[in-house]
Amino acid sequence: MRFLVTRPEPDAAKLAGRLEAKGHEAVVEPLLSIVYPDRLDLPFDGAQALIVTSRNGLRALARVGVPEAALRLPVLAVGEATAALARDLGFSTIHTGRGTAADLVPVAEGHCDPQAGPLLHLAGAHVASNMKPALLQRGFEVRQETVYEAVAATELSEAVQEDIRAGRLHGILFMSPRTAAVFLDLVAAHDLLEPASRIACFCLSDAIAAKLAAGGIRRVAISGTPREDDLLTLIGC
Repeated sequence: MRFLVTRPEPDAAKLAGRLEAKGHEAVVEPLLSIVYPDRLDLPFDGAQALIVTSRNGLRALARVGVPEAALRLPVLAVGEATAALARDLGFSTIHTGRGTAADLVPVAEGHCDPQAGPLLHLAGAHVASNMKPALLQRGFEVRQETVYEAVAATELSEAVQEDIRAGRLHGILFMSPRTAAVFLDLVAAHDLLEPASRIACFCLSDAIAAKLAAGGIRRVAISGTPREDDLLTLIGC
């Protein structure tokens, strides 16, 4: 089967490789590109823990060199893949959520003290799910620092346009609501909404499926958990 992978690099290539290892064909078309600043000046001193809701937050640190002040802090990682990258970068104390930002609220309650200092969130410019209000209600101080930006694609490649138009795609994988929104904008701009609506869309969450459905795409299947492994199981990998 032929699948369109829409997530940003470098994760797109890794996901494509997993699909190809199972005998599928993967077409990589990142609809978001991750842009990092050249330098970071983050208030690690006084913080009691880092909140990391995407591997891109850790990649932003890695690009400029992870400071010792950061490595001394516990990491509240959104999921297993983010936790694995934190370990690779040298963090030793890592508490892992179940895959969504909201899941990190009980993780923070279980491992942090509202009186012990602020939680430092390494965030993107576009925050899909903001756990900050829930943490504030529980007495935590949260410092949300933008360390990367996901920039939306402005067009689909000619090859992908033709794949959609000709019905050559068996499925499209979506990992975030914003990616789904960008896809809807682009298929509308290229007058491809009707053929796109005939393609099965495999979504990591209910929020992604709802975004697609609101835009007229209703052939959606939803992973039971926000894990890449379960999304691949959903499509038969």
